[in-house]
Amino acid sequence: MTVIIKCFVWPLLIALLSCATGETSKVTVSEGKVMEAASMASPRSGHTATRLPNGGVLIAGGMNGNGSYSDGVEIFDPRANSFTNTRSMSARRVGHTATLLPDGKVLIAGGFNGYYVQGAELYDPTTARFTPTGPLNAPRSDHLAVLLANGKVLLGTGYSFLSTAEIYDPATGKFAYTGNMTTAREGHTATLLKNGKVLVAGGHKDRRESMTVFSSAEIYDPATGRFTATGDLTLVRHKHAAVMLSDGNILVAGGSDKRDSRGQYTSAEIYDSAKGVFMPISNMNSARYKLAGAIVLLKDGRALIAGGSPRVEVYDPARKVFSVVSGELDSARFFSSATLLNDGRVLIAGGYGDHGTSTVKTWVYTR
Repeated sequence: MTVIIKCFVWPLLIALLSCATGETSKVTVSEGKVMEAASMASPRSGHTATRLPNGGVLIAGGMNGNGSYSDGVEIFDPRANSFTNTRSMSARRVGHTATLLPDGKVLIAGGFNGYYVQGAELYDPTTARFTPTGPLNAPRSDHLAVLLANGKVLLGTGYSFLSTAEIYDPATGKFAYTGNMTTAREGHTATLLKNGKVLVAGGHKDRRESMTVFSSAEIYDPATGRFTATGDLTLVRHKHAAVMLSDGNILVAGGSDKRDSRGQYTSAEIYDSAKGVFMPISNMNSARYKLAGAIVLLKDGRALIAGGSPRVEVYDPARKVFSVVSGELDSARFFSSATLLNDGRVLIAGGYGDHGTSTVKTWVYTR
């Protein structure tokens, strides 16, 4: 009797989980596991998480329910498995961006705190201080920010559905407009390609019944300062995630249609950067959205997807399959973050659950 239980308890658990989520019972199990780690000092979702040159992770801003916006900042020490508060930002921010610059400083830009934020600031890890820079030419929230090969930062779109884009030059500390995007977007992704260009994909415009979710995508060329259309996504998609794989192609995962939580996707696709086209691939094991900050490329070339579901899964480009890892988050965590650590582990932090409350909890994925 004992032997039978040992043989069948794991398949039974997978079957029960599949029934509970309405997903297929054929679940591929991957190596690796997720375990709860140290708690943050403050509950957060919509925050940023940036790995610093010394291996620590800068956690900045976020919110804990509508109206409760944070200027608080803390540092995760992977070796000690602990968080330490550091100096606060100059403004409360959610939906902002954080970009590690070549000199080791972090550019914090835009966001929302009841108003759309135009201000920007730099975090210096050597002094643990924030200093003002910029400001942006336009207030932005839920915008894109991509470090370009020349060390400058592309920032663009965002609320209130702007088509404008601008470049931050660390040498001058100023933002300057560049070419406009072909489409004003929010809830999109922006991913640096191996050729130095930037892929912008999906997103939406307007709200509620007036919302339009896009399948369109475009490419920014830093050499010309222009955006041009490229192939369309296979589905209209917003609030999804994207990461560049080792072969230079882009994995696009999850998201939803205009129904948001009722229209979440298990689907994923690949952007072939040489051909400029998107191609569907196998589905994920869990439907998920609001996960843009919770996808990372692992050191072994697989991609880890951690947001929008209690399950964490990995995509293996060699086998072209998604598989779940053992262990789970305490609930689906929306607008959480996933950060690759120097030792190959991944810190998964914060996010809000089904009842809209953010968490102080974090988890670590290890293989």
